[in-house]
Amino acid sequence: MRVLGDLVARDRRSDAVALRVDATGREYSYRDFCTTAWKAGHALSHLGVHAGSKVALAAEPAPQPLLTCFGAACLGARVTFDVAGATEARAVLVPAGRESDVGSRAGRKVVVYGDAPDDPSVTHWERTVWSENPVQPPGERSADEVVLDADSAAHTHRAVLTAADAVVGNAGFDADTSVALRAAPSDPRAVVAGVVAPLSVGGTVVIPDGSAAVEADVIVGEAAGDGRLAVDEVPL
Repeated sequence: MRVLGDLVARDRRSDAVALRVDATGREYSYRDFCTTAWKAGHALSHLGVHAGSKVALAAEPAPQPLLTCFGAACLGARVTFDVAGATEARAVLVPAGRESDVGSRAGRKVVVYGDAPDDPSVTHWERTVWSENPVQPPGERSADEVVLDADSAAHTHRAVLTAADAVVGNAGFDADTSVALRAAPSDPRAVVAGVVAPLSVGGTVVIPDGSAAVEADVIVGEAAGDGRLAVDEVPL
């Protein structure tokens, strides 16, 4: 893997489970995950997102932000899970209930997921992504382009994938490993360990259902322990 877009490349599509959402019981196969990420990328491009643009995503463990993260990466955009701090973001994605939290700003597009937006100028993620072209967005990305942006640092594709490789090796992830994302995606280390690392080896990302018991091999959270991986352990 050279860039994050390689995780949703055409040859990675299969019927294996890439993402499981415990609250709804929904599962995304690698085929579904890749195709939906591509569609999200096309939707962003129609909103003016291009290489070097910033995309701000709600810091919630939910399918829509995670899929949009990979769609943005395919375009060469810089992704942040800090909506409030990303004043220069070209596109902002939040749950429909938080539509009013994102103030209008020239040159910024607001996208909501879940319910339809109240404001007709706001894009509805589900409706728009559903209608997009199911092909991988074109363009070559460089491993040294920034893909994850946070207050502490900006991380390139190379740095993110190198850190994910280290997590895979240290924690023993493989295609049979399921990893639950308990830590907030606002910490890039949580994205690396809870999303990028399992996907890189064909494993399953699990979005837990609140405080309910988690059926996963590894839980990525704030504290280490039996079956738990703390974000502090991620070398990013």
